[in-house]
Amino acid sequence: MKLTHSFVAPAPAEEVWEALIDPERVAPCLPGATLTSVDGKSFSGEVKVKLGPVQLLYRGSGEFVEIDPVLRRAVMKAAGKDTRGNGTASAVVTFQVGESVEVETDLAITGRPAQLGRGLISEVSGKLVDQFAECLASTLGSVDPDEVAQQQHLRVVPDEPIDLIDTAGVPVLKRVLPIAAAVLAVVLFVVLRRRRQR
Repeated sequence: MKLTHSFVAPAPAEEVWEALIDPERVAPCLPGATLTSVDGKSFSGEVKVKLGPVQLLYRGSGEFVEIDPVLRRAVMKAAGKDTRGNGTASAVVTFQVGESVEVETDLAITGRPAQLGRGLISEVSGKLVDQFAECLASTLGSVDPDEVAQQQHLRVVPDEPIDLIDTAGVPVLKRVLPIAAAVLAVVLFVVLRRRRQR
């Protein structure tokens, strides 16, 4: 599925561009993410996802397959697998920086998160992009470049997983309540029918 998002560049375009192609600088702004290693254009890490009572941990890697500093455009490929074998996720992310940051994601997921459906995934991803943009805005210009260079151990980001239900909020309830009501109606019908047959 293809998702498109955009947000106003929270700093001069060149500064935003340099941050976005540096995994160690942007990782702290990715909800639920932990960066474990960086090697040139490649990196690896993990993402925690919470879906109601279920918590998933995806481990994977990614790399920048295209970086165009003139157009300030980059393409990144990433893929991960749930450690319990409940699904996989892969994405090709293309972003371009100007007065705004345009992001296009070609996403493929399997397992439980895929059951949310395209509409809900789009809503959740939009809110996550907004959170990312706010975090990026608060960090750009406030970090000493020398300090960043010395913090090679900067890996662990939030301990909390991305809570898809909390992130989506009302949209989830709108979808879940009708389904729950339908299931409840079916259960009541079966119970009453059995009682009548007795």
